[in-house]
Amino acid sequence: MNPSGNPAGRPVVRPLSPHLQIYRWTWTMAMSVAHRITGVALYGGTALLALWLVALAAGPGAYGPVAWFFGSILGRLILFVYTWILMHHMLGGIRHLVWDFGHGMEPGTRIAMARFTLIGSTALTVLIWFVALLAR
Repeated sequence: MNPSGNPAGRPVVRPLSPHLQIYRWTWTMAMSVAHRITGVALYGGTALLALWLVALAAGPGAYGPVAWFFGSILGRLILFVYTWILMHHMLGGIRHLVWDFGHGMEPGTRIAMARFTLIGSTALTVLIWFVALLAR
């Protein structure tokens, strides 16, 4: 018997599991990937939030450069994207919670919920920033 486990010495042909070349890309697949990516990205945004809080607690000397950075165009862009990431991940989590209760599993509803996750997170981000800039 050879290392492949086949007494005749021929390679064993094993079935491949279905992957992206078989499945058609759908909204629910895209939002599932986006949910995972935003979950990972939240670590970076939360580290920036912690940096801001530590600088705030450390006093004006430490807070000045951090406040300048977050007030710059690049800093505001990062905060805007972080807000979207937070909203998108939150709505994706709510979508999964609804599914955990056995609701929204019909094909049309699943796709509508996936689309709403993207549209809703964008609308919430714009609304949050509009209100924040208006309140300034």
